[in-house]
Amino acid sequence: MANEETLILDGSAKSKEIQEEIKAEVEQLKEEEGVVPGLSIIFVGDNPASASYIKLQQRVCSKVGIDSEVVDLPEDISQEDLLAELDKLNNDDSVNGILIQLPLPDHIDEKKVIGSINPEKDLDAFHPYNIGELVIDGDAYVPCTPEGVMALIDKYDIDVKGKDVTVVGHSNIVGKPMALLLLNRNATVSVCHIDTKDTASYTKNSDIVVVAAGVPNLITADMVKEGAIVIDVGINQVDGKIVGDVDFENVKEKAAAITPVPGGAGPMTIAMLLKDTVRSCKNMLNK
Repeated sequence: MANEETLILDGSAKSKEIQEEIKAEVEQLKEEEGVVPGLSIIFVGDNPASASYIKLQQRVCSKVGIDSEVVDLPEDISQEDLLAELDKLNNDDSVNGILIQLPLPDHIDEKKVIGSINPEKDLDAFHPYNIGELVIDGDAYVPCTPEGVMALIDKYDIDVKGKDVTVVGHSNIVGKPMALLLLNRNATVSVCHIDTKDTASYTKNSDIVVVAAGVPNLITADMVKEGAIVIDVGINQVDGKIVGDVDFENVKEKAAAITPVPGGAGPMTIAMLLKDTVRSCKNMLNK
């Protein structure tokens, strides 16, 4: 029997609340300033999963009134031509946010391209400037997924200060920035990854577990303590279904709060993308 007291951290519902707030902000910007926030996405090649995600981003942008465009570029584009396209967006005042859909083809130097984005338009927050700002708890952009996790935590009034937290996964996109955001809130953070000898020894002693490893059902019920908060960032396809990195049905019997997959961290990621596009637009108006 399911634990009826377990709080389901509903990212879909909270994302919709944020989208309504953003829609009102966009309408206000249009009426008072005569501007519409704009997002540009550079898409090299034709990866179907990436194309599907970009369509979702555009659909949600449209819903709140943000202009979005996709710069479709061929798989064999030269690095020089890609950087030229990026330079145009960097210098276009109607573009408030720039996303580069990763991964890029092997012949492109990903670090070089990311380092060439205007940091003030870098909504993925992969530019070294934005990463540095995150380390010192500055005011620059942070990657949308960990930012969304923190926003979800805040929506449910979960205080991380002084809590023991384990982040499972140490990618540049989620794990590392997630750990830094939690550290900046004075949590005590452990980070586990593929070479960690005994991940369970960390997770089962943690008040909060955040999982972003890309391994279906990696975190099982015996790996979490009673009353833990479990946040699943994983997205995996298993037998035609989307599942996370957590064995949801069994872990929720022990957890005080848990995110579902889908419907947890994912919708919050897109909400943060919208929020940061509007923030960038306001920043550019105030320069």
